[in-house]
Amino acid sequence: MKIFFHQSSNNPTQADIIVDCHKMTIREELAQTRYALEIAYSNFDNVTDPDLIDCYIYEVNAVLKRYRYLLEQAAEMNLLPEEKPTV
Repeated sequence: MKIFFHQSSNNPTQADIIVDCHKMTIREELAQTRYALEIAYSNFDNVTDPDLIDCYIYEVNAVLKRYRYLLEQAAEMNLLPEEKPTV
């Protein structure tokens, strides 16, 4: 989603605003995808019908692929926190 604002001399450039909105969107999408993954795993754990088991296996795999894609996008934009080395 791109949001355009009126640009004045003291404000950040329009490109900065668009990038900031995009960063916020990726963070929100990551949170929503994590939630969708929790739901998919929960549904998988609670079904017994073989067809539904297959359905939730596909759903978990699809959501995992989306999550990996969003993580890659966030890493490219330096949105991920740096990992602290373990001792």
